[in-house]
Amino acid sequence: MKTIGLLGGMSWESTAIYYQMLNRMARERLGGLHSAKCLLWSFDFAEIEAAQAAGDWDKATELMIDAARNLERGGAQCLVICTNTMHKMAGEVQAAVSMPLIHIADATAPAITEAGCKAPLLLATGYTMEQDFYKGHLKDRHGINVRVPEADAREEIHRIIYEELCRGEIWADSKETYLEVVARETARGADGVIFGCTEIGLLVKAEDFDIPAFDTTALHAKAALDFALDV
Repeated sequence: MKTIGLLGGMSWESTAIYYQMLNRMARERLGGLHSAKCLLWSFDFAEIEAAQAAGDWDKATELMIDAARNLERGGAQCLVICTNTMHKMAGEVQAAVSMPLIHIADATAPAITEAGCKAPLLLATGYTMEQDFYKGHLKDRHGINVRVPEADAREEIHRIIYEELCRGEIWADSKETYLEVVARETARGADGVIFGCTEIGLLVKAEDFDIPAFDTTALHAKAALDFALDV
């Protein structure tokens, strides 16, 4: 089994889910007392969030590259960025290390294609919904054109992620907000929903929707373990 390098702590709430999923899947596949071989670099998220909010993506990239190199020196054989938003600098991080980076959008795209979705809705941080690094990757690499909610809905989705989910706060009113956004966009033609922030699965589940839902955290963890086990 190869060793998986995890860039986590962004936030640790979802990084804990990665760790649980990787170890549960390893036990399910291999049996007995098996678990996943992992190295975890966990950021102080306040430092990362401050760089994001200031638009200092160069600083954020520098932090990510340093952490990735530390994981590689520690023996990691692949890299998993445990957040959708910080895939903004995936190319720079990959160029800085020799181990392969398992991109979260590449892990998610096959499930979208298999489900036959032509216009999936992207729920994510404002950075991910509004910038092109994620939407463009899905379009250019996989031919998937995603939709995003309207501006006021994007603002509230983003607020709930940072002010609630990243702090471990799960509120019924916020779940209802997400369900209402998806229902509204489904009526406008969305045929799937991407949980494009790794915390979103803490608030809503696939069974909450009448259209296919894609939990990027689960799909990413599966892709990482597939790599580690040479599947």
